[in-house]
Amino acid sequence: MSYVDEVLERVKAKNASEPEFLQAVEEVLESLRPVIEANEETYRKEALLERLTEPDRQFKFRVPWVDDKGQVQVNTGYRVQFNNAIGPYKGGLRLHPSVNIGIIKFLGFEQIFKNSLTGLPIGGGKGGSDFDPKGKSDREVMAFCQSFMTELCKYIGADVDVPAGDIGTGAREIGYMFGQYKRIRGMYEGVLTGKGLTYGGSLARTEATGYGLLYITEELMKCHGESMEGKTVVVSGAGNVAIYAIQKAQQMGAKVVTCSDSTGWIYDPEGIDVALLKEVKEVKRARLTEYAAARKSAEYHEGRGVWSVKCDIALPCATQNELLIDDAKTLVANGCKAVCEGANMPTTLDATKYLQDNGVWFICGKASNAGGVATSALEMTQNSERLSWTFEEVDAKLKDIMVNIYHNIDDAAKRYGHEGNYVMGANIAGFEKVAKAMLAQGVC
Repeated sequence: MSYVDEVLERVKAKNASEPEFLQAVEEVLESLRPVIEANEETYRKEALLERLTEPDRQFKFRVPWVDDKGQVQVNTGYRVQFNNAIGPYKGGLRLHPSVNIGIIKFLGFEQIFKNSLTGLPIGGGKGGSDFDPKGKSDREVMAFCQSFMTELCKYIGADVDVPAGDIGTGAREIGYMFGQYKRIRGMYEGVLTGKGLTYGGSLARTEATGYGLLYITEELMKCHGESMEGKTVVVSGAGNVAIYAIQKAQQMGAKVVTCSDSTGWIYDPEGIDVALLKEVKEVKRARLTEYAAARKSAEYHEGRGVWSVKCDIALPCATQNELLIDDAKTLVANGCKAVCEGANMPTTLDATKYLQDNGVWFICGKASNAGGVATSALEMTQNSERLSWTFEEVDAKLKDIMVNIYHNIDDAAKRYGHEGNYVMGANIAGFEKVAKAMLAQGVC
């Protein structure tokens, strides 16, 4: 049995109740086969894959807080510190009812390779809670965040583990968490990224994941003799990533005709009105039905359906496993040329394979949505230097990073005889740097 198969067998036996984590590990290790086979004796002797798929440590803790009615509520908090071979642990905090240890492990594992691809010195980690900030008052969110950080602060620090935002964790939540960390630890340091601009945050951080997604998509198109100008784009999601992906795509001359939230989706043949979308989702925190009510050209549909719209480019920006095999078949039938992931693992394995087998250019999230964590690392740099860069400076660095990621994953795929397989290229390029660092540092 090959080393990859042995490790996959062990991981599946040990983590049988964590399907998202198993999916992520399988996707990565399968695509790393050519690299592992070329170095099998060394990697097996050093148990490299076993060490890579087992987190350095993971924390699970109780988060009690008091709601506005005086009732005590209890949630569960998590932090997984996966691998710090190339830098301090770095990864967001997800606040969503679906959060469990398997999802946090999948996200933390993906983060190892995503962070490596940025070229910046940051390792992989992830955290969060099954707390749902939707419908909660500011005071309730503060109560939760303070309780959450009271425990989390024991395990993090500017040179140890630097959490950030994720689904459900925006500037409000980061602010409350940072305040509590400072209060307990008595330290003012860049321990969180995604902070407000008045206390160490970075310009362009809000836009970074969505903008970065479009910078790599634009480079992909350019290297295939295409441009963004005049292309029809479908986007899922209506959160931070989706909003700024839509904005940047339209600045590049494309027309984005869809977005979605957890209850339904919008089709707007005249192009999504970004200002209206921001007002509905960021200011009012309302449903997309309000977008449709305010814009005559928009159609609102319940449930799923974004991928049924004819397009040139598809950008899944909502959540894991949202683009299924039937969606992939529809995209191919409708002539879609490229799928670039704005969310973490939004495309199922069979859908990914179908898209690749049918000639669709496919870039996985660990490469295409790395702009967010890259800009978080740039925020860490600014905090260390006690400086603030302009929006244009940060944006230019972000674009350079994303263009470099595209060429690095393209080159890695070509080196191993799989030109055009950007999933394999991303995993190989991310893995090689981490593996060399792990081997150099001995058994740790």
